[in-house]
Amino acid sequence: QVQLVESGGGLVQAGGSLRLSCAASGRTSSSNSMGWFRQAPGKGRDFVAIIRWSGGGHTYYADSVKGRFTISGDNANDTVYLQMNSLKPEDTAVYYCNLVLNGANYWGKGTLVTVSS
Repeated sequence: QVQLVESGGGLVQAGGSLRLSCAASGRTSSSNSMGWFRQAPGKGRDFVAIIRWSGGGHTYYADSVKGRFTISGDNANDTVYLQMNSLKPEDTAVYYCNLVLNGANYWGKGTLVTVSS
């Protein structure tokens, strides 16, 4: 069983920064990737960023966050971070950590990020 715990959410003014963290525990050896998704009020869950451990730790971002958010992580410790800069009100959402292992998706419970205008 894999458990993911996010932290670092909160309330911030537009233009501010936050750093989210996610730690995985359990049977996580050789996970394929870790990443972040978000769900705004009344909307579906959207991709934000991912880091793929295989192939050298390549990172990918949604167009809406490119240049503002940076994903990083430590494969050995199954941790992933999301540095969010220049935050906008439209970034307000619950942010979920994701881990893919042998084709299965695992999710954290989410951490709320609120950006005030």
